This record gives sequence, structure tokens and C-alpha cells, in this order.
Amino acid sequence: MTEQIQAGEDFRQRITDYLEAVTDGALKLETLQELPGGTSRENWLVRIRLNGDEQQLMLRRDRASTYSDQALEREQEFVVLQAVHAEGVAVPNPRWYCVEPAILDTPFMVSDYIEGVVIGSLVVTQENLADARKALPRQMGEQLARIHAVDYTRHQLTFLPKPEAGRTPAQEAIAQIRGMIAGLGVHNPVFSFGLRWAENNQPTAQTPVLLHGDFRIGNIVVGETGLKAIIDWEFCRLGDPLEDLAWPCLRDWRYGQGRLRLGGIGEREPFITAYEGASGRTVNRRDVDFWEILGNLRWAVVCLAQAERHCSGKDRSVELAALGRRSAEVQHEMLRLIQRVSHGDDRLKEAE
Repeated sequence: MTEQIQAGEDFRQRITDYLEAVTDGALKLETLQELPGGTSRENWLVRIRLNGDEQQLMLRRDRASTYSDQALEREQEFVVLQAVHAEGVAVPNPRWYCVEPAILDTPFMVSDYIEGVVIGSLVVTQENLADARKALPRQMGEQLARIHAVDYTRHQLTFLPKPEAGRTPAQEAIAQIRGMIAGLGVHNPVFSFGLRWAENNQPTAQTPVLLHGDFRIGNIVVGETGLKAIIDWEFCRLGDPLEDLAWPCLRDWRYGQGRLRLGGIGEREPFITAYEGASGRTVNRRDVDFWEILGNLRWAVVCLAQAERHCSGKDRSVELAALGRRSAEVQHEMLRLIQRVSHGDDRLKEAE
């Protein structure tokens, strides 16, 4: 926890003062609780009583450091939430944002709080979510199709990160990963091999669409009937739609359920089939395989970048430090997948 959070009563009072100002009502702050997870941003459950009615809010606040200059600012994330909420995507209703440092030291935004389970290890194991796990592949595919259909120009989301002129989405992703490696000062033959493989095996370029950017179990609020809300939009960008399809299939997002390729809750094929039905797109499974391999390379580098946030002293966290160790596991997964593709498999089968 940061020094600002440890201030305790001062932090509570500043939140109370802010909410009183934006609601212009009789307000009482009843609960202020930091939620688990949130390696990129702090997430706080805020329970208030406003004019006698209880409300539950989610406050997302920037941490002292970030591992990516591609991450959206709170004001930008707020605008994205407004746009996708208006298009019927299952997201919390955005309420307010603030960039004034005098309020809570760093920028933050407030939305409605959606009750449910977010922690991935619980989503894949809790008995009361068995029916939800059956429904999630279809629901995730349908929601992802709805996200990709959002007209980002009409909603004035042209500020979002996008491939540089003359680059395909795959070329842009490779350049970003190469830049992160250079920024870390890391010399790793596995990274070099992964980059070279990606450059030599790029898929057919897709027209960029609105991407969530971190669509997976762990960023989805789950209830007993399945998907309730999609959260954590700070890596929203424009890119290849198949990147969003591949990302939730990374082994690290299976939370110990390695045989279930889609986030430890189901097989990949029903998810893609649901996406095809809802989007009208025909998905090349081998191209999704490419993005899964590249996603593992990206995540292996990000794990080191997250650990550096801890080692630098900017954001002391055991969780961030532990991510550095996991980079080796993710690198191994990338090499395993490349080996299977190189041996002529029609597509990557469900991992054991």
C-alpha cells in the first residue's frame, strides 16, 4: 500500500469531500476498502449513503508508476467507458473522473460497482460458478464482438493508441515489444528468437478495430449466471481483432486449469464460434495461434517490467516482484507453442 493510502482518515476525508462536491447531496461514507489485484491501478470499493439511499461505487486511482506508456489516462478510460456503455457493452456505468492532484494525489475515476467474482482463481474453481463457467465462452464471444463493432470515430476515440502509418497491427505489436525490451536493458535469446519468429510468421493484416486490450478472466465480473461486466479498460487501443480473441487463451490466465484453454473455464472453439456468429467475421484459427504466441512474448516482457516497478522502489509490492519470476514460465510456454506450430499441427490443440 502506498503512503497516501496509509494516511487513513485523511484519505477517507478527501474522498468524502470529493463525492459531496460532485453529488451535491447529504452523503455519508460508510465503507472504503481496497480490492485485491489491481497491479496497474488501485481499485477501491466505496459504499456511501446519499440522501438516505445506499450506493456502491468503484474508484480506480493511478499508482505511482506504470509499466507501459500505452496505458490510458483516467480521463481517456472514462471516455472509452462512456462510449462502450452507450453501445450496450456490459461495463460499469461511469460516473466521474478527476485529474486534479490536490484531491487524491493522482488521477482517478469513479463508476458503479458491480457485485460478483473477479479473482481468476476463484472464477475457475468456485462450485457456485459451475453454471457460469458453462455460459462464459458464449457470453465472452458475444461481448467481444460487440466491443469490436463500436464505431470509435463516431465516439471520438481517435486518441487511442493505434498502429503507426505503414505498419500492420502485428508489426506495431512487435515494435512495441521490442521497445519494452530495449527500455528494460534486457538481453535475452528467448526474446530475440520470439521476435524473429513473429516477424517471419505474421498473419494476414486485419482492419483495426476497437480492442479491450486485456480481455480475459480476471478482468471480467462473474456471477452465478455468467458474465456481468467487463472491467479494466486502461489498455484499450485500436488493433487486430484476433489479438483480443487470443489473449484470454494464454496459459497464465488459466489459473491452474491448464487443459481448459479459454481462461481455465472452457475450450477455445465455442468462444470463437460465438464470436463468429455475433460479429459476422470468419476467424482463421492459425492467425489466432500467432496472436497467442505473440501474446505470451508480450506478457513475458511485461512480467519483467512489472518487477522493475518494485525493484525501482516506485511501487513496492510482493506481487509485482513475483511477476518477474513468472517471466521464465511464460517464455517456456511461448517456445512450446512455437515448437508445436513448427511441427505442422493444423492448430494449437488444448494444452495439457
